Amino acid sequence: MRFCCDLEVDVNGEEVFMVDKKTLASFSKRLSKLFGHFMDNTGNLKVVFHDFPGGAEGFELIARFCYNNGRTEITPANIVLLNCAAQFLEMDCDGPRPSLLNQTKNSLDGISFWSWSELLVALKECQGLLSPSKPSLILNKVLDCIIGRLASPIVASPYTSSSENSSFQCSSDTRRSYSIINNSYHVSWWFEDLLFLNIDLIDKVIKKMISQHFDHATIIKFLFCYQRSRFLTATPTEKCRIMEVIINLMSLVDRSYLSCKLLFDIYRVASSLKISKLYKSILENLIGLQLEQATIDFLLVPAPQKKHYMYDVNLVLRLVNAFQNELSCCQSPVRLQKVASLLDSYLVEVSADSYLNPSKFAELVLLLPGSARESHDRLFQAIDIYLQIHGGICEAQKMRICSALNYANLSTDALRHLARNSKFPSRIAIQGFLNQQPMLENLLEGQKHIDTFSGSISNEESIKERENNDQILVYA
Repeated sequence: MRFCCDLEVDVNGEEVFMVDKKTLASFSKRLSKLFGHFMDNTGNLKVVFHDFPGGAEGFELIARFCYNNGRTEITPANIVLLNCAAQFLEMDCDGPRPSLLNQTKNSLDGISFWSWSELLVALKECQGLLSPSKPSLILNKVLDCIIGRLASPIVASPYTSSSENSSFQCSSDTRRSYSIINNSYHVSWWFEDLLFLNIDLIDKVIKKMISQHFDHATIIKFLFCYQRSRFLTATPTEKCRIMEVIINLMSLVDRSYLSCKLLFDIYRVASSLKISKLYKSILENLIGLQLEQATIDFLLVPAPQKKHYMYDVNLVLRLVNAFQNELSCCQSPVRLQKVASLLDSYLVEVSADSYLNPSKFAELVLLLPGSARESHDRLFQAIDIYLQIHGGICEAQKMRICSALNYANLSTDALRHLARNSKFPSRIAIQGFLNQQPMLENLLEGQKHIDTFSGSISNEESIKERENNDQILVYA
């Protein structure tokens, strides 16, 4: 066949090709429509592409296909590039001419026979040429095959991985960590092989894994490995994007695989970044759902910058509210008591903060219903410390804080200390305060017993002891 060079093609400013316009147009609907009545023109034409898939390499593969009368070798290394270029040039001819687009699609029928390293090569090509947000047959095929391979008890050996010399490293050497357990490789052998993926493709991969019931514990381990690895070289903006995607993916897995410690670890990293409020709220809600697993050390998060108080009490308020919202759908007295105990320990810690204002402390002590606590001794201890440190607060603030106490749930020793403590307002004053605020009274379940002291101390004895002893007790 005789060819002429009557078409100049500038490909993305990388390289200029001189080709035969009729040869290329016979395989490409796009070029055929573009040339139109200029097809028989003997003069030279020029075409400039600004976004040709794969640049000069992609166009050269197309030109070779056309000059070879519609024949080319399709391999895992070039199938994605050929497919993208064929779509770009509309090479899906219905006539006698071979269709490159159909050839690439037909080649995907044998994807189950590709090696692990061939699948990774194709996936890298997908990342470079395709947008994860747009539907793509070839990307879905590659991902389905990779996930199916990982989920199978029989997998390709990690030694064949094309990323053996990858520059990415996990905190633990995943390449060395695989072992044969019950005739299957260690679940993390493939982690390093997928660290080259950008966060948008990771988002798509993990969502596919979840939809195909992939092991959630393994997904979580991989996400942490990915985050640690990519953070080594990521910019602050990239770190925010990575963390937001990971938080969103965490919200999709079975929460029984998410420990409270793990979630707080994420929170510490996320709090140092400027992630959006939406993802911060998602993370806090996840923590709140498992708050009964937390320890006091988890809650003692330093206050945000420019805040004078010591700890981030607003965070704790949000976490406990998230816990209570979830608990309202599934009543569990045991979980509620654990959170109440945790909150009491937190109150004792923050009560000595001289910068913690009364209204915020009152929010904390009134956060849970009185029925959440079998004993109010620790709550009394926290309030006692707070009133000693904040001696200048007004009576109304004192009464609001003290209204959280259920006197019937105080031990005899606590009642004796209370009777001698001049910092606390009288029971009659607190009762009058509650009578004027029925909404608050409803929140304090069990507060109807406030006039009843347990033990042998009578009202007259308590008044007499207050007059004779204004000792202030501090509890360790």
